Amino acid sequence: MLEVLHIENIAIIEEADIRFEPGFNALTGETGAGKSIVIDALSAVLGQRTSRELIRTGADKAFVSAVFSGTDASITEPLGIAPEEDGSLLLQREIGSDGKSACRVNGRPVTVGQLKMLGSRLLNIHGQHDGQQLLDEEQHLVFLDSFGKLETLISTYTEKYNTFTDIQRKIQSLQMDESEKARRVDTLTYQIGELERAQLRPGEEAELSARRNLLRNAEKFISAVSEADYALNGDDSGGGALSALHQAQDALGAVRHLDDGFDALYQRLGEAYSEVYDIAATVEDKRGELDVSPGELDRVESRMDQLYRLKKKYGATVEDMLEYLRRCTEELAQIEDAGDTLAQLEHELSGAEKAARQAANALSDARKASAARLTEQILSELRQLDMGKIRFAVDFAEKPLDGDGVDTVRFLMSANVGEELRPIHKIASGGELARIMLAMKNVLSEQDHVGTMVFDEVDTGVSGRAAQKVAEKMARISRHKQVLCVTHLPQLAAMADTHFSVEKGERNGRTYTEVRRLDREQRRQELARLTGGSHVSQTMLDGAEELLTEAEKFRDSL
Repeated sequence: MLEVLHIENIAIIEEADIRFEPGFNALTGETGAGKSIVIDALSAVLGQRTSRELIRTGADKAFVSAVFSGTDASITEPLGIAPEEDGSLLLQREIGSDGKSACRVNGRPVTVGQLKMLGSRLLNIHGQHDGQQLLDEEQHLVFLDSFGKLETLISTYTEKYNTFTDIQRKIQSLQMDESEKARRVDTLTYQIGELERAQLRPGEEAELSARRNLLRNAEKFISAVSEADYALNGDDSGGGALSALHQAQDALGAVRHLDDGFDALYQRLGEAYSEVYDIAATVEDKRGELDVSPGELDRVESRMDQLYRLKKKYGATVEDMLEYLRRCTEELAQIEDAGDTLAQLEHELSGAEKAARQAANALSDARKASAARLTEQILSELRQLDMGKIRFAVDFAEKPLDGDGVDTVRFLMSANVGEELRPIHKIASGGELARIMLAMKNVLSEQDHVGTMVFDEVDTGVSGRAAQKVAEKMARISRHKQVLCVTHLPQLAAMADTHFSVEKGERNGRTYTEVRRLDREQRRQELARLTGGSHVSQTMLDGAEELLTEAEKFRDSL
C-alpha cells in the first residue's frame, strides 16, 4: 500500500506531503489546480519516463519519494534489496535540470529500468486515455494473454516458432541461383587459397616483431655483448671478473678455517662466482643469437608486409584471419554440399513446422478457454457498472503462423438490445469505453499482486446513474486493493474513504499548489462545489450531505 508521497519542485507543486490511507482515496480540485501533476510525480518515482520540463521554474532539480507498506520480499528480490522488517519500502527519484535521474530503493542506488520494474509490481496507473487501447485491435490479444496468464505456453510456442524460422532462413540462404553460387565459390576459393599459401601461425606477428627489433639493432647488441664478455671473461692474457673473483676466493681460502667471519666472506664470494659464471654463460648464448645471416632482415620485413596486407582484407590479427579462413572453408563446403544439406534441412523444416503448429494450437485452445472466462467476468463487471444489457464477446480468426501464433483476436460488443456484435471502435461511446476499460483493468488486476490502483480521471464521459455505478465499483475494488482516484464527479468523491483537495494559489508572485485532507464538513463543501461550481447554495450543500450519507451506507454494506 502507498502510505506517503513526498513531492518537491514538480511543476507548480513546490512541496507537498500526501498521506494516503487504505481503501478509497479521492483527489479533487479545479481544472489546472495540479491533480494530474500528483499523478505525474507518482509516475516519476515509479520509474516512468520524465522530462526536465517537469522541474518547477527556477529550481535546479525535482525530487519525489514514496513510502510503501506491507511489501512482500519477493517483489524486491530481483534487485537484491529487502524491505525493512516492517515491510516498508522507500522509493526515491531526483531529476536534474540536465535530464539525468538518480534513483534509490531503501537508500540503495538503482537504475531507472530497475525502478520501473519494481514500480509495476507495486502500483498500477490507469489514465484517462487508456480506454483508447481498446480501440487498437492489436492490443486485444495482449489483454487476453495477460488475463489467461499464458506466459509458459507463449514461451514454448516462441521457441518452436523461432526454430522453424531459423531453418527457413538457412534454406533460403542455400537456395541461391547458379550464377550467384558460382560467383561466391570463386570468391571463397581465391580467399582460401591466398590465406592457405600464407601459412599463417598463431603468435607469428609477435615473434617477427621481436626478431626485427633485434636485427635492426644487431650492431649495437653485438658491441654491448662483446664488451660484457670481455669484462666477465677477459682475453687470452687473463683478466675479467670471473678470474678476479676466483683469485679473491683463493686468497680467503687460506684463512677461512681460522675465523667464522672470513669463512662467511669465502662462502659469499663462492656464491657471487657462481652467479657471475651463469651470467657469463648467458652472455655467450646471446652472442650466438646475434649470429645473423645476410638478408634476414629483408626477409622478416617482407613477411611482416605480407601479413599487413592480408590483415587489411581478412582481420586485425593472425588469429582473426585464421578464424576467417575457417568460416570460408566451412561456407564453401556447405555450398558444395548444398544439395545434401538442403535435403536434410527440408526434412528438419517439416518436423519443426509440425512442432510449431502443435504449440500454436495448444496456445490457441488455451486462449479460447481464457476468452470464455474473460467474457464472463467482463460481463459481470459491466453489470455492476450499469451496463447490464451490453453484450461482449471475443472473436477468433485463424491466420498463418507468425510470432503471435495462429490467432487474430478482436473484442466485439453490442451496446443495445437487438443490435449485432460489432468491433468496439465502431460503436462504443467515450463513457462506454471508460467503463469497459475500468472493467478490463479490474479483471486483470485480480490476476496480479499489485496492491494499489490509481485512476486518473477515468470517469471522463460518465455522468448520472453511470457515475454512481462507477463510484460503487471503485468502492468494491477498494475493499481488497488500495484505490487512488483523481475525479471531477461528486459521486466518486463522496464514495471515497479519504478525500484530498488539490488547490492552486499565489504567494510572493509565484503559483503554488497545496494538497489538503478534508474533514467531513470540508468534503460537503467540496462536493457542493463539484456539483454547482463557484456558487454554492444551501440546496447544493443539502445534496452533498445526502451524497455523503448514501455513500457511507453503501460502504458499510460491503
